[in-house]
Amino acid sequence: MVDNSSTKSDWRELVANHQKLQRSRIPQEWHLSKSQIAELTQASSTKSGGVDLITTKAAQRANLLSAKEIEITESYTATELLSQLADGRLNSVDVTTAFCKRAAIAQQLTSCLTEVFFTEAIQTARELDELFESEGKVKGPLHGLPISLKDSFVVDRFHATVGFSEYLRSPPPQEQSALVNLLQKSGAVLYCKTNVPQTMMTADPENNIFGRSLNPHNTLLTAGGSTGGEASLLAFRGSPLGVGTDIAGSIRIPSLCCGIYGFKPTANRVPFGGQVYCPFPRYRMPEGILPAAGPMGHSIADLETFMQAVSAHNPWRYDPCCVQIPWNTDGHLSSRPLRIGVLPEDSEYNLHPPMRRAMNNAVAKLHEAGHTIVRLVEDESRSVGLAARIAWACYYAGQPSIAELEREMGEPLISSLVKAPHPFSKYPSLVTKEMSLQETASKLGSAIQEYAGSWHRTWVQNDLDIVLAPGGQHTTVPYDEYGMPGYTCAWNVVDYPACFIPYGRASAKSDPEGVAATAGFDPDYKPDVVDGAHCGVQVITPRFQDEQCLAAAKIVDTVLNSQGAL
Repeated sequence: MVDNSSTKSDWRELVANHQKLQRSRIPQEWHLSKSQIAELTQASSTKSGGVDLITTKAAQRANLLSAKEIEITESYTATELLSQLADGRLNSVDVTTAFCKRAAIAQQLTSCLTEVFFTEAIQTARELDELFESEGKVKGPLHGLPISLKDSFVVDRFHATVGFSEYLRSPPPQEQSALVNLLQKSGAVLYCKTNVPQTMMTADPENNIFGRSLNPHNTLLTAGGSTGGEASLLAFRGSPLGVGTDIAGSIRIPSLCCGIYGFKPTANRVPFGGQVYCPFPRYRMPEGILPAAGPMGHSIADLETFMQAVSAHNPWRYDPCCVQIPWNTDGHLSSRPLRIGVLPEDSEYNLHPPMRRAMNNAVAKLHEAGHTIVRLVEDESRSVGLAARIAWACYYAGQPSIAELEREMGEPLISSLVKAPHPFSKYPSLVTKEMSLQETASKLGSAIQEYAGSWHRTWVQNDLDIVLAPGGQHTTVPYDEYGMPGYTCAWNVVDYPACFIPYGRASAKSDPEGVAATAGFDPDYKPDVVDGAHCGVQVITPRFQDEQCLAAAKIVDTVLNSQGAL
């Protein structure tokens, strides 16, 4: 890591004070001793030498959770918790306290949290219980449910640093993101925010304020990004339902890495306004790739529950950019076999053996279940490689160099940024530095339209219901090695909804052959290192067919994962 502390020498003091504040917001009786933390994290339980905090039952061994709290955090999906909260079998104080305590354990073992507001959350839960007791009804569709948020969402009186110490120089914001207001109106209990990479443009959740978030399934492999802290918390069962954002795969990449479910909706189906970005002025493509906010959870039903709740609360009232489309639950897809287009493996970015095996097995299972498989042929006009080139040019148009960025920030860059922004392709960029911003915007706008047109023709000509795609080129990998996110960013380029479903695991026995990287920024496939890592697939539908996407994902998930939730 390069140290440029001479520019702004007080960033370390800002960080130290904020870290102290973060620790103080966790009740003292929930703090683990150094010896406890050492005991819970010292034993190697994976071939790579990392610790699997899930199979070693670290949460239970911390001895902070009661039997009832373990049951609440482990035995129910968010949808099931909402049902029990609505009929009085559970109360919000008990549920919120259980998840706050488990999140506190997760934080001390994986550094997955940023802002902590457990005390405020339990008070909110108490008020919701009093409302239920006095009026016999719930406040809204998310009544009493604890929900965690990616750090970029703004919650009144708490910082939203997105990994920049620069934001600590100003008082906490007094306003809130549009989605935060909507969730609170829906009866949700917001209790913490989760870690992201510095700049939110790498797949490794690390920054100088909150450190690196660890993957609870293997602490030596990345949790993914940019919504990596959220995925880590969910995988540890420290949250029943979380919210992330996605512009290149930032929901789906960490969902793959941590083995949870994640959904990137069509942009502006969920309020996105009022979030925090880079604290320095930046040029943004006027007609580029739109980010989307979406849910992450433990089942397809949880993702659907979130989308239904948001849609029911007229999101346009909270964010003027939101489209006002009611959630249509008349799912015709459940009444007939699906017609599934299978995304071909991109010759520019070959799949690692575990992902190829998972994809092939998924296609075979769906065919056996009676669904029609349409194997799409490789076509450069709609290839993953082309999408990556378009995306890279859009993301970095008008952006500073790494050296310029470090000078502006006045603090060290994290390791994955020092490697320089992902070039996303072996081929030259679609734009050059000699082009004006207007020429760049025009060229990329045309490229996006042409790419979307190619996918539209493919969909219509093949009469597809969904496209089934790999969750990524590879599984989770060691820190700072995540490669090209083309298999996810392709759907951001065309703004199609995409749902990630965990399916299968890497196996050194079944996938024994090591494979060298096909480009300098791609990770090698190392069988022993990623043994046991999660694999998975994506279900994709065209723009604004979000309801159909989740309905189809539920069908696919039922075929692939008999229990429907992990």
